[in-house]
Amino acid sequence: MAATTYDESRAEAFAERILEMLNGGALAVMVSVGHRTGLFDRLAELDAATSHELAEVAALDERYVREWLGAMTTGRIVEHDHEAGTYSLPAEHAAWLTRAASPDNLAVTAQWIPTLATVEDDIVECFEKGGGVPYERFTRFHEVMAEESNQTVLSVLFSHILPLVPGMTGRLEAGASLMDLGCGRGRALLMLGERFPASTFHGYDLSAEAIAYAAEQAAARGLDNVHFEVRDLSTFDVDAEAEAFDYVATFDAVHDQARPLAMLKGIRRALRPEGVYLMQDIQGSSHVHENLDHPGAPLLYMISCMHCMTVSLAQGGDGLGAMWGEQKARELLAEAGFSSVDVHLLDHDPFNAYFVVRP
Repeated sequence: MAATTYDESRAEAFAERILEMLNGGALAVMVSVGHRTGLFDRLAELDAATSHELAEVAALDERYVREWLGAMTTGRIVEHDHEAGTYSLPAEHAAWLTRAASPDNLAVTAQWIPTLATVEDDIVECFEKGGGVPYERFTRFHEVMAEESNQTVLSVLFSHILPLVPGMTGRLEAGASLMDLGCGRGRALLMLGERFPASTFHGYDLSAEAIAYAAEQAAARGLDNVHFEVRDLSTFDVDAEAEAFDYVATFDAVHDQARPLAMLKGIRRALRPEGVYLMQDIQGSSHVHENLDHPGAPLLYMISCMHCMTVSLAQGGDGLGAMWGEQKARELLAEAGFSSVDVHLLDHDPFNAYFVVRP
């Protein structure tokens, strides 16, 4: 076997990359803090401000604001005028970091780093012993997921997503039935229920906390046409109501399931013959080498490992994972009995694909 030559320049370049990664991870945590505290929003409203002025406007402790500004300045996110002692957020940066920038607010996505890091100890134990981490260990998951969904789904639900299915808007206006599986806090169904009072909507999710929140919101808004239920979908292939729905939708939900195929078979069973299944899921390939140029592949594999895959394994499930890819999705949809699958991509959303599926 030929001896290998140690490339010192390659090693140094890799060390520099790791240092950049560490700084990037640190900044992701601070960006999440800036979003949650509203600091980016307040700073964007000011031409320039001292740490004391920003803290006063944001109603926050100045010492913490000053340290946060240190991270933001050295991270080249915020600009600092040393002579004036002020800080400012360039408009070009605010366009990706403020609530006013939604659906382009990447600070929302940055929350996944500290949120999922809270279960690192559990994940390390899973690496050693197998198994998974159950939903209840993720304290902010549904909160962050709802905010992420608000950007990718809710902001364009009526303008971009429903039109992917020809005639869907008209049928919902006239009166149709729709089921949302893995509905989380039910924000999509609540919007649909308000927009289409002649239709009926049913949302199922394994999380009792999420369903309680959704049901409370439906009651507060007086939506008698929207119903929520805690439901284990691992046996949905035999539990689904036969031919009961005109439409079924899943938003970023199939790959988390203990038994994804059982869920898809149940969807096929629940759809009426002329019905349509609309599935939003992660855009990517089932083959890792084909994801090398994906703009968010490391982030998505991390989210999959730290949440999507492990919550499935915690239920004794398949552990499909977020990066199951279009090839595997088509395979499972065919096995579930679907004959037609069209895949659509939306310009504003590089992370997701939209599958329009028919029996």
